[in-house]
Order: sequence, then C-alpha cells, then structure tokens
Amino acid sequence: MAVSPISRHAIRAVTKRQCRAFSSTLPSAAAAEVRRLGVVGSGQMGLGIALVAAQKASVPVRLIDSSQASLDKGLRFADKLLEKDVGKQRISKEDAAAARERLVPSTSLEDLSDVDFVIEAVPELPDLKSKIFSQLAQICPSHAILATNTSSISITKIAASTTKDPTDLSASSRVISTHFMNPVPVQKGVEIITGLQTSQGTVDTAIAFCKKMGKIPSTSADSPGFLANRILMPYINEAVICLETGIGAKEDIDNIMKNGTNVPMGPLQLADFIGLDTCLAIMRVLYEDTSDSKYRPAVLLKKMVDAGWLGKKSGKGFYEY
Repeated sequence: MAVSPISRHAIRAVTKRQCRAFSSTLPSAAAAEVRRLGVVGSGQMGLGIALVAAQKASVPVRLIDSSQASLDKGLRFADKLLEKDVGKQRISKEDAAAARERLVPSTSLEDLSDVDFVIEAVPELPDLKSKIFSQLAQICPSHAILATNTSSISITKIAASTTKDPTDLSASSRVISTHFMNPVPVQKGVEIITGLQTSQGTVDTAIAFCKKMGKIPSTSADSPGFLANRILMPYINEAVICLETGIGAKEDIDNIMKNGTNVPMGPLQLADFIGLDTCLAIMRVLYEDTSDSKYRPAVLLKKMVDAGWLGKKSGKGFYEY
C-alpha cells in the first residue's frame, strides 16, 4: 500500500518522538547540575571554552590534551586574555586569579573520571572524535553529559561510537553537540544539536550550562552543517567563487558585504580567521552528505589549502598576516 508524503512525514515525526521519549526515561539522562567540567583539546576553541566556563560559570575545568606543549601554549594564552581583561577593568585581579586557578591541565583522559560534563574540541576528524567518545563513555561517570564542539559531523554517528549495542542508550543518550562560536570569549551564540539518541534531560542540562557560561543557545536538528554552517559556509564559498572567476577583487568582495550589510568582517577575511582548511572540510561534508551541487567547494579554496595557505593561523590566506 502506498504511503502519502503527509503520512510519511507523520510517521517520521512520531518515530522520532518515541525514540526521544524512550531515551529521556533513562536515569543517566538527568544530570541536574554541572559542578565539574572536562574539556578535551587545548587549541583555540578548547581553551576558549575552558576559560569561559572557569570565569563565567565558576566551575573547575580539567583541560585535556595529548600534547604538553599544546597545554602550555593554551594556558599562556589564557593568562594573556585574563591580563587583558584586568587591564581593561572588565574583571578584578582576584577574579582573574580565581578563574586561572580553576584551569587544571592534564595529558590523560583518565582524569575525567569525576566530571559531570565534558566538551570535546579536537580537529574535525570523524575517526578521532569516534575514538575519543568511545573512551569517554568508559571513563566518565554514568551521569556525565558527553558533548562535542563539532561544526559539521553527525551527532548521531558520534553517539553511536559510545556503545557496541545500538539498543543500549545509557551512553549514547548523553551525547549532544555544544557548538560554540569563535572566538568563544567574545561570541555569545552556541548551537545545541541533538542526535537521534539524545535524551531531553541531556538537552535541558546542556542548555542550562551554556546559559550559565553567559551564552545564548539556539537548537538545531542533526542535519549536515546544522544551522550556522549550513548558512555561513555557502556564503563564504560563493565569495571565493566570485574571487576566482574575477567578479570582484578580495577587498571589493569584503567591503561590499561590510558596508552593504553591516557585518563586522567580510567573507574572505572571515574565512581566513576560521581557517581555510576548516572551511573546506565543512563544505565537503555538506556536499557529500547532501549530494547537492550547490555545496560543491570552490576550486580556489581547495588549491589554497593544498598550498598550505590556511589563513591567519598559517600567516597567509586571502590576506597576509
């Protein structure tokens, strides 16, 4: 018997509600308060998340990275940011010292055995994230929320890596995305993205904790690119196409968007700050997961990544730094 489009839509909606209702009944889904936070990855995003949590939410943060050198670099950056805030009289010396003291570095994931919430902020490599979440499911307490800062990878797929039994939702129901915007200490927005397995208790806890960090959450379904990058990356990609096809010079492309739409930064400069390799990776996910040609990465974007011109972090992108 044929099923009408409306009926198919209704079936999908009911099925998703049933999955969500079932997972929300699990005891592990209700972590009422976050007293200890773990952050995996001490790069720009991880350090920013850890510092804001220590400063705004006033919780102790265990900052994890496999590289001691990366941890040292991240903490030096934290010192610089706190010193800047003190200099501009945004916070007192005492508050800065207290926030800094809450940041505890470690090179071992095992040190996350007592956290209530952990946020992974490592590079956008699916296999790496799956490996980390498989370990976190074993190491972290049964009530701990397992969050990812991914900007493009499926939350449902990441959640599936926490168990070998798809019907066992004790770990996967606690997986969610808290996608912070860069730079974390400045940008207020954060995307809360749910996987198919994510429980309502996990969603509520994530939203409450992000608000405690002084952020403004927006929720998104687990769809390629979610909300922010589904809108932002094609915009940047089209700007690159305008440059490569000679429609305008880089300065003209950025200036017309800044002066014509009142955005603080033009698309090409913004791409440099995000990282051209990150932009390319997200465009590839959008293109591969949707099979829609409108998400095909610009040829120039691929060439610049091949050249190692990744933007601000490499000293050269569309502009020199």
